[in-house]
This record gives sequence, structure tokens and C-alpha cells, in this order.
Amino acid sequence: MFLAFVAATLVITYFSARKSSGASAYFAAGRRITGWQNGLAVAGDYMSAASFLGIAGMIAMNGYDGFMYSVGFLVAYLTVLYIVAEPLRNSGKYTMADMLAYRLSPKPVRAAASLSTLTVSVFYMIAQMVGAGVLVRQLIPGISYEAAVVGVGVLMVVYVVFGGMLATTWVQIIKAVLLMSGSIFLSVLVLREYQFDLGKFFTQLTAIESTAPDGTKVVRNFLTPGLIFKNPWDQISLGMALLFGTAGLPHILIRFYTVPDAKTARSSVVWAMAIIGLFYIMTTFFGFGAASLMGPDYVQANGGTNMAAPELARKLGGEVFFAFISAVAFATILAVVAGLTISASTSFAHDFFTNVIHHGKEHRPGQEVLVARIAAFVVGALAIVIAIILGPSVNVAFLVGLAFAVAASANLPVMLFSIFWKRFNTNGAVVGLLVGLASSILLILISPDFMGENAIFPLKNPALLSIPIGFLAAIIGTLLSKEVPSEDKFVELQVRANTGLGAEKATEH
Repeated sequence: MFLAFVAATLVITYFSARKSSGASAYFAAGRRITGWQNGLAVAGDYMSAASFLGIAGMIAMNGYDGFMYSVGFLVAYLTVLYIVAEPLRNSGKYTMADMLAYRLSPKPVRAAASLSTLTVSVFYMIAQMVGAGVLVRQLIPGISYEAAVVGVGVLMVVYVVFGGMLATTWVQIIKAVLLMSGSIFLSVLVLREYQFDLGKFFTQLTAIESTAPDGTKVVRNFLTPGLIFKNPWDQISLGMALLFGTAGLPHILIRFYTVPDAKTARSSVVWAMAIIGLFYIMTTFFGFGAASLMGPDYVQANGGTNMAAPELARKLGGEVFFAFISAVAFATILAVVAGLTISASTSFAHDFFTNVIHHGKEHRPGQEVLVARIAAFVVGALAIVIAIILGPSVNVAFLVGLAFAVAASANLPVMLFSIFWKRFNTNGAVVGLLVGLASSILLILISPDFMGENAIFPLKNPALLSIPIGFLAAIIGTLLSKEVPSEDKFVELQVRANTGLGAEKATEH
């Protein structure tokens, strides 16, 4: 099943490579993706290893608190639908920085935005690579975690380098269909164990036995909060990261450049929300199902938290269904990592190389795409090395939560101010991006997850403090300087963002 999926995606990559000539085709699939296709691709890009493996494991180990990740991931799409999707599609070309550079000084803004995009993408990518290593190691006896991570890294680079955005899009669509099919079937198998009686299913969760760190047996109620987040501020901080972070995730934002117009961008978000909503409802059944049918101790002993859903599939559906769910999880990882790689390489090639170093001009045709392909190799190699250093024990949902916090602190404030605040200027954008980025990373490094009992910052997720810092930095940076041209172009940006006048069009076949 692994090999069948890999073979199918490589065939897609081969045919996509023949169509990926020119920057628009490589970076944005020629802007010819329809609303339902992009909705499936967005869902495929968003339902990552953190969603399928990490959240299921968190719920299986800690109940209700793990489910809060599902709620946050879903509700976040309202921010994307109402605030970001339409203005971004109308006012940009390939990246978030295009919209910022429309009315602000291009060079400094693009350089800072490119740095932020690369940082968020690498953070998010590491989570996927860790999930891939754990999954493949568990499925194929004899293969090491390190070899599995390298294998996934090589495959994702092949998709992006040769197939570009078109191959990435179709890999994400296929993955979304497979993931939803597997999730529905697994949910049905769980409910069948309880004769499809939800009352009986949830009653079982009020007394889950597990082993405490000191070795004693404890019985916990998995329907009550507080098993992970002892401090309610932790819950609020995580909620803020998930709610606002999605609207700043580079690999989600670039998906809106693949559709012909803003109306299609909006419809694709609605499609994505419906698919993602159904999926996150089903995480309740695999996570709580794993807790009640196998128990946290069994999950911990058989691959750890990230293997809860595949192990549940093995228990309820046998080896063949385990192989299918594992192949789907593998597809999930490849699709998301490919999306992250192309967003990072597009930002470096388009924003930094072409527009900062070469003043917006290519020295020769195809140079921008060539640089993007080289950048994909470098980003892939970096993610592989860091994932190997971190090792297989780190929870992927936790890592992704940190990526969301960085995106919410750095990218979201400058995007909102650029669209809605006339006085906003280049200085505010650069300061907001850099301070938001630096503060979120610094707070992560001094948090309990990195410093243990000696932590200086008490919360597991930095968003509660780093998001206000990002907004405040952008405001102060703006007020400390005056920039008439950016104010003059505000109305022009508003017209373009709301009407699509002068927006990039789809390319001909």
C-alpha cells in the first residue's frame, strides 16, 4: 500500500512536470485549480500528521484537553474565510509578501517576510518529519527512524523540484480523499464496538486506567479538562495560537494563488471547512476510542502517542486496515511536507532572490524557478537534520502548535494592518515581523517544555504574550515613522483587494 501510493504520486509528478513550465505554472499551478479542488487541496494541506497522528494520540493519552487542538484547528478557518482569503488572492502574485509589498517598500518587507515564512515552514515541517519517522519505523521492521526521515525527505523534494505546485495540489487532493475515507471507516468501527450508542461510548471514558509516572495505577475521567493544561492560561494561549495562526501559515496562504479569482478562493475555504470540520469531529472517535478500547498504557508501549490511530486500526480492522491507515498517514505527511517545501522555496526564490537581491528582475528566463528548486533541496535537508536531532519521542501536535504561535505573532499582525490601517508603513511591517518572530521563538526556548522546572516563561505555548507583542511592535514601528507613499497607495490596495481589479489571471493551457 505504501509503494502503491508512492508510485501513484510519482506518476502525477511526472505528468505535472511536463506542464510546470514557467513561473505561474510552477508556483501557482497556472491559477487553474477550481473551488472544490482547491478546497480538497487546502484540507489535504491542513490535515497534517499533527491532526491525524498527534491529536489522536493526545486524546488517547489525556482525553478532553487533547480534543481542544481539534476545536482550535477547525475554528481557525473562520479567520481565513472572513479576513484573509479574498484580499490575499486579489492583491498578490505568489506569496504573502506580494500583498505587503504592494503599498510598502518592497525590499525590506520582502526580506523580513521571507525570513518569517522560512522559519514557520521549517518548524511545521519538522513535526511532519518526526511523524513520518515514527510511522515508517513502526510499519516496516528493521528500518531505523533516521532512514525513514531521510526517505520521506527525499520523496517530498522530488515532488516539489519536478512537479511544482500542480503535483503538490494533486497529491494533497488524493491524500484528502484517502484520509477522509479511512477516518470514516475507522470511526464506524469504533462506534460498532458500542452498538452505535454514543451514550455508552462516552460513559466508558469516565474511568480510564493508566500508569502514573511513579508507577502506580490511576483511574482518570477523560471527559474533564485539566489533564494536560493544569493552568487555564495554557489553554487560552494554545487557543489563540490555533485561532490566529492558521491565517498566517505560508503553506495555506499560497494555496489561494492557485485559483482563478477571489470568488473561487472564498468557495474553496468553505469546501475546506466542511471537509476539515467532519474530520475533526471524527478525531473524537479515534482518540477516545483508542483510550477506551486499548488504554493509554498500550498506546505508550506500542509506538507512543503518535501511533494511537494506526494501532487502533490494527486492533479493529486487522493488518490490512492497519497498512491502509498507515499508508494514509504517510500520504498525509508527504502532502503537507510538499506544501511546506514549495511555500518556503517560493518565498525564498520570489521574495528574496528575485525581488530583494535582483530588484524584481530575472537575469535569464526560468532563473526564479531554478532557484526555487535549489531552495527546496536546502529546506528539505535542513528539516531532515533537525527531525533526526529531535528524535521520535516529541509529540507532533505540540510542535505544530508552536509553528502556529510563530505564524500568529509575526505574519498575522502585518497582514491585517496592511489591509485595514491606512497609516501602516514599511517600518511597522519590518518591526512587526521581526519582533513577532523573535519574541515567539524566545518565549518557546524559555518555556517549561525546553527548560523544565527552571522555565522563565510559565506557559507551554507563547501565543498569549507573543501575539500582543507582534501587534504592539507593528503599531509602535509605524507610529515612529512617517511614509506618505504607503498611505497614498492604501486606497488603491483597498480597491484591488475588494474588487479584484488588476489581479493576476489564470494562464492559458
